[in-house]
Amino acid sequence: MDLRLPKPVSDQKRRRAEALDALESVLPFDRRDFLAEILTDDDVATLRHLAKEGIGENSLKALASDLGYLEAWSLAATGFSLPWPAPEALLIKFVAHHLWDFSKRETDPAHGMPAAVAITLKAEGLLRSDGPHAPSTVRRRLSSWSTLTKWRGLVGNFNAPGLQGAIKLAVRASARPRGRKSKKAVTADILTALLKACAGDRLVDLRDRALLITAFASGGRRRSEISSLRVEQYVEEEPVPADPKDPEGPKLPCLKIRLGRTKTTQADTDAFVLLVGRPVLVLKDWLERADITDGAVFRGIDRWGNLEKRALTPQAVNLILKRRIAEAGLDPQAFSAHGLRSGYLTETARRGIPLPEAMQQSQHRSVQQASNYYNEAERTLGRAARIIV
Repeated sequence: MDLRLPKPVSDQKRRRAEALDALESVLPFDRRDFLAEILTDDDVATLRHLAKEGIGENSLKALASDLGYLEAWSLAATGFSLPWPAPEALLIKFVAHHLWDFSKRETDPAHGMPAAVAITLKAEGLLRSDGPHAPSTVRRRLSSWSTLTKWRGLVGNFNAPGLQGAIKLAVRASARPRGRKSKKAVTADILTALLKACAGDRLVDLRDRALLITAFASGGRRRSEISSLRVEQYVEEEPVPADPKDPEGPKLPCLKIRLGRTKTTQADTDAFVLLVGRPVLVLKDWLERADITDGAVFRGIDRWGNLEKRALTPQAVNLILKRRIAEAGLDPQAFSAHGLRSGYLTETARRGIPLPEAMQQSQHRSVQQASNYYNEAERTLGRAARIIV
């Protein structure tokens, strides 16, 4: 029997954990103690200040996650907490540990992240892969590092020529192709199969139908936007013509969804998207059957079919999609919730809808990013790759 007393919790750690309690809506309770162990008092003060300033919940969650990783990496790689501001040499070391060349590692085991650092990060559940990180992940963490430095009132070295040059060379050497968030897009034919998979009359079927068709038809909303939708964001509009060229013809129901704060819009903007026709009817049927008149639109349902008050999490939205994908006889590994977003743009490209019109609904900020889906659709349907068939 092990009669050793448990390791006492330091007063500093307890104080940091209590301070992090104020961010419980952003930081899961099971991560609180981990972050209290890794972060410094100044780190916690910065996060609380950002929350007070009204930074978006998802942005704050990402910053907290990145800060926890950066602090853990610094402790493992240097034996010290992050210095503020970080010297250029430490920033370059971070790049060298996370972007490296597979072929070079075969002849030089010391190339890339040292084994001892990797073992420590894996033991803490912060490192899953044995290979180099995705360049986008490294750039995001450097961006978070830079943001946190600015919020401390300090000037960082993130634009230093040496660091920028190191990033460019490391990205080229790592030669890691950028992967899609969802391997396959949820286009209209896939969506039809999903809606058939939840065609029952149970409350969970009604919810999943409304969730999937709303997410797709409203421009491919992100899972965080779908999970946080509230009844108060909907505005009933006058019916609109089924055929825009025939204003006097049959009419379709229309709802306006005010987006508020999203990844590309601010809370005080008037950004909105529209739901027209069948998606409006499906959504209203769900709200009526679930007797939801305010608060979260999409909520949890327990194993007995009882509606809960809490809103779905973004992760739950992804799991719902994957479950319905499996029930439709498709591969859940090939799809994620982001497939609804890419699928919407892919479908608009196939139907010849102009890109600016599609972007009004999808609320993409980058024309280049949105046009990638158009370019892919045109290439697969075009003649250039069909010279020899």
